[in-house]
Amino acid sequence: MERDATAHSTLRLRAFFRHFRDGEVPDAYYQYLRGEISRERLYSSHPVQAKASEDEAWQAELGIEPHDTVRARIAAALNGAATWALIGGPPCQAYSLVGRSRMARVSRDKFESDSRHVLYKEYLRILADHEPPVFIMENVKGLLSSTFKGEGIFDLILNDLRAPAASIGRANGGEYRLYSVVERVGRQPTLWPAPSDYVIRCEDYGIPQARHRLIVFGVRSDLAGFPASFDLDRLEPVPAAKAIDDLPRLRSGLSKSPDSDDAWHSVVQGAVENWRHDKAFCGPELAPVLRKAEQLSKNLTRPRAKRGARFIKTIKRPAYRPDWFIDDRLGGVCNHETRGHISQDLVRYYFACSFAQVYRRSPTLKDFPRDLLPVHQNALDALNGNLFSDRFRVQLRNRPATTITSHISKDGHYFIHYDASQCRSLTVREAARLQTFPDNYFFEGPRTAQYVQVGNAVPPMLAQQIATRVLTVLDSFLPDDKTGTLAPGAVSR
Repeated sequence: MERDATAHSTLRLRAFFRHFRDGEVPDAYYQYLRGEISRERLYSSHPVQAKASEDEAWQAELGIEPHDTVRARIAAALNGAATWALIGGPPCQAYSLVGRSRMARVSRDKFESDSRHVLYKEYLRILADHEPPVFIMENVKGLLSSTFKGEGIFDLILNDLRAPAASIGRANGGEYRLYSVVERVGRQPTLWPAPSDYVIRCEDYGIPQARHRLIVFGVRSDLAGFPASFDLDRLEPVPAAKAIDDLPRLRSGLSKSPDSDDAWHSVVQGAVENWRHDKAFCGPELAPVLRKAEQLSKNLTRPRAKRGARFIKTIKRPAYRPDWFIDDRLGGVCNHETRGHISQDLVRYYFACSFAQVYRRSPTLKDFPRDLLPVHQNALDALNGNLFSDRFRVQLRNRPATTITSHISKDGHYFIHYDASQCRSLTVREAARLQTFPDNYFFEGPRTAQYVQVGNAVPPMLAQQIATRVLTVLDSFLPDDKTGTLAPGAVSR
């Protein structure tokens, strides 16, 4: 279920892809990704799979769509199956830390009355209606500190998830045991996890991104015999460069001024020339930054791929999990094109990249020379500690990226590429790589909408790891007959 039309188009396209076995995806799919044929031609050439994808991907909004319709749609999709998992989560905008701080500045009353606080009850209704043997609920870490009418939201949600039918006023209904998929050092597995135990740090599980989310794993209480722990296997941190360094080099665009390779090159080179005469760069803190900027400027070439495109041919492969990311039949990468930035921001990006290479951290506004600071009130407030001071955030080459959020669709300031010679923010494909989307996953719509889709997603590589734990549960039970009926302690396949 997806309410946004563009995101729905993306999900339908991926559903179409999944309706073919491995190795049997038609050439037309790759032709569409490369922009060689239209979407209409792709679907008309494979009408059976196109219809199946249309039935699978449903454009609707939970809480707006009549619940009877939702119930009937799910029942039809299940078609009597007893072994399945419900995966999803309530809308999270009102729960996020950024959203809460922004809303609090506008009106605390408005925040407290936001209907999205209780939309998770729609999820509870689905649990109560269909009683899946297993469910996974994902949401933002901000739930841990979020309250509604004086009570902790996440505590309320956990209590309701244990007895979804009772929580919506039904007398009878299944109950659930709740588990974390995170290793809990020093905590007995028989005890209920503490709220913080549900926080999964993606960088600990092979995701090249420091993304922290809440994952609740629910197993219906009448089922027995499964392991006491579902902890995921910890993996070594993956630096951002291992995931994106192979992607074609690009330059950013120039906005609000004529854009060309030469104009872009002139802006960045001109910045270094200006810094040589700026007294701010004579001090012990910024002098090393100037030297690094001068060194980097020697490699400032005009990228062959310019600003990128819908599709770019390349045979390079990432250092990390090429088996996961690369589809040789595609022959390149999609959704890899840059946005435009005003010249002043390009200069700030170049400074930030140079600073990060010297000090191995992204600069805060207090690290910027005053002449490079944005001239508006928000920057002054940040300097005074009233707002975010890491307004221009460089992703570091040798560390996992910071959290890819939907905010990347706004301006890119929080997602600056570590390579100063490209002097730009991340592309959609780079953000998708850091989210672990394979390269044959295509994002529909204008670039802004593509960024939003990537930022709102759960990393697929993490989802696969969690899915193996779900499969462990489902494989722990056998049907008591051949009818597919789910008996206590048994799950039909």
